Amino acid sequence: MREQGLQVFRELLPGVLPDGDVDFRDGSFGDELLEIGIDNVFGRLWTRDGLSRRDRSLVTLGILIALRATDELRFHVQIARNNGLTEDEIAEVIYHATGYAGFPNASTAMKVAKEVLAEEHSRAADADKQSRLGESNP
Repeated sequence: MREQGLQVFRELLPGVLPDGDVDFRDGSFGDELLEIGIDNVFGRLWTRDGLSRRDRSLVTLGILIALRATDELRFHVQIARNNGLTEDEIAEVIYHATGYAGFPNASTAMKVAKEVLAEEHSRAADADKQSRLGESNP
């Protein structure tokens, strides 16, 4: 499960973890929690047949909005983008959540999503600028 979990995590959030095996345990309180998440969530749940990764992102966003789990939502908005969800589709998930998870939870989710998408736009603009600078310097 661990190898699968690390592989899936790296595919969903490229560049976050270094290559190879990663030891998350550093002797501090709760140091195994991330390892459990990698093994169980990404190694077991995200590798199951039955739902595409895109569909899993839709479900996960809805659950995290309902739980008001903003830290996890931040990562999963980016994962959803990497899994092909558009900005409009993410907004629709948040709008839909107002009816089931409440306006305060949806409002908090919208704030998080706007921050994540603004960071994405900034990275894209920086990459575009670097690309143009490279083209003008033969």
